[in-house]
This record gives sequence, C-alpha cells and structure tokens, in this order.
Amino acid sequence: MKKIILGLSISLSALAFAQEKTEAQSKSPITFGVKGGMNISTISEVYDNGWMYSDQKAKIGFNAGVFANIPISEKFSLQPEILYSGLGAKIETSRMFDPGPMTKLEGKETLSLSYLSVPVMFQYNIIPDLYVEAGPEFGFLLGGRSKGEWTDTTDNIKTTTSYSDKLSNGLFNKFNFGIGIGAGYYFTQNLAVTARFTAGITDIYKHGNGNAVRNNAFQVGLAYKFK
Repeated sequence: MKKIILGLSISLSALAFAQEKTEAQSKSPITFGVKGGMNISTISEVYDNGWMYSDQKAKIGFNAGVFANIPISEKFSLQPEILYSGLGAKIETSRMFDPGPMTKLEGKETLSLSYLSVPVMFQYNIIPDLYVEAGPEFGFLLGGRSKGEWTDTTDNIKTTTSYSDKLSNGLFNKFNFGIGIGAGYYFTQNLAVTARFTAGITDIYKHGNGNAVRNNAFQVGLAYKFK
C-alpha cells in the first residue's frame, strides 16, 4: 500500500507542479490526453540444466489510460501517465524423469499479469512534432491468470491435463518497477503514434530461485492530446 501511495503521489505532485508551471507559462499550458495500444511482453528467465528446460516467448496484450503533458521549457516536458497494462509471457517447459520408465513432462502456459502502471516520462522535443523520452515506471499488480496444459509422456503414452487458475497472491510481488525509453511523433496537432520499451528492474516473484524474473515490454500505440 505504501508503494501504491508513493507512485500515485509522484503523479499527483507532477500534476500540481504542472498547474504552477501553467500559470507561469500561459504560452505552453499543460495538456491532457488519452492513449492506448499494444503490448508485446516477455519475462526474463530462461532455464536449462540438461533435464529441465524452460523458455519464455512473447505475449500480446494491451495498454490504455490517460496522461498529462507538462512543459518545462521550450524543448523539455514532463509526462506522467496512469495506464492499465497487460503483461506476461508464454512459457514452454520440458522435464525428463529417469530411472524407471522414461517419462517426459511438457508444459505450455500463458501467464497474464494485469498492472496499474504509472510512468513518469521526461520528454525532449527534437522538433516540435517529434520527441524522445525516458523515465521510471511504477507498477501495481491488480491480478492475473495462469492458463495452459501439461502433457505427460510415459512409454509413448500421452496424457494431457488442462488448467486455468487465478494468480496466487503469495507468489507474486504487488509492486513492479521499470525504466522506459521511447519516442513519439504527432502527425496532426492532436494525434500521435508512440513507441516505448520498458525494462523491468524488480523481480515479479516474491520467493525466486536466486535468478530474478523481470517484466519486459515493447509498446506501440496512439495518443490523443486535447487542445
């Protein structure tokens, strides 16, 4: 809860600063907007010790929310955002068991993680309509689901079991932190195409095996600024 309050406080502080800045710079007022787009997300861990193999592949999700753009100078601005963001990955696992009858256990899982994300981007306008950006992103886990199947092959006989479960609150960290870099281009006065990559810093699991598992996401979408 303290981390949620911290992230939201940063955004609210940015908005308060924006109001003060707006009064001082009437020529470059604060603007608000909405944005949304596609997430291509993965998690960082790949595991292979000879008898057990696990690999993560990209999962498609979406993001949507609101933002405020706060001019700081002619070239620089601050943009806090509040977004829903669907992250996760597709995970393939293979395990071999011996001695005894040769048994192979194969799993295919789609891990879906839903976050309330609060990016705070510092933007630099290369030209009036083109900007680059970088900054921190604070994420708060709302929930998620693990869906997939296990296939047990013993003596060439296959048995497949499917499952779909909500995430256990005891396994996943509620707070997620990352660093984002990106760019955007306003091809009209109000409408922009945006792209951003966010690299996770914190472990998504509470009790890992020593190797941190982090969210990573490439986002592409559209932003509409009200003017």
